[in-house]
Amino acid sequence: MGYGLVKVTGKDISLLDLGVLKPGKVKDSYKKLQLIFNTVSGLITQYKPTDFAIEAPFFGKNVQSMLKLGRAQGVAIAAAMRHGLEVTEYSPKKVKQSVTGNGNADKEQVMKMLQTILSFKDSPKYYDATDALAVALCHYYQTSSVAGKAIAKAGKGWEDFIKNNPGRVIKK
Repeated sequence: MGYGLVKVTGKDISLLDLGVLKPGKVKDSYKKLQLIFNTVSGLITQYKPTDFAIEAPFFGKNVQSMLKLGRAQGVAIAAAMRHGLEVTEYSPKKVKQSVTGNGNADKEQVMKMLQTILSFKDSPKYYDATDALAVALCHYYQTSSVAGKAIAKAGKGWEDFIKNNPGRVIKK
């Protein structure tokens, strides 16, 4: 499982941290989930992010792998929500499209583009880290664009829309 954090200052974006969590040495599957929860919570406590984005689950052929991935993602989401962060999910295709302009880009293309955009040289040992960083960059692009700001301003339902747009409500 990878993580990537970016820092946004005005219109500038920079790499804050990226890495991977490899709980493979832990035998107990529940202890692995606890490790994921504690690591995500620790990163949130350390960096105090304002947003949390995650890659939406993709459908694979191995049911056991999908179950494990779903549990890991659920625990990471729970950690974010525990710290009061809203969660946004992006499909793998959307992430690749946002970062490279090609929704079918391979992991190496995504990494190279991230290195160019965020000005870092070292190639991480695992693509999980750059995948997570790509999600962070995708989220930045989606929320900093005009359309992204409009969607964020609209909120999550009619109640938020009415609250944010009182001049557009016609009372009869």
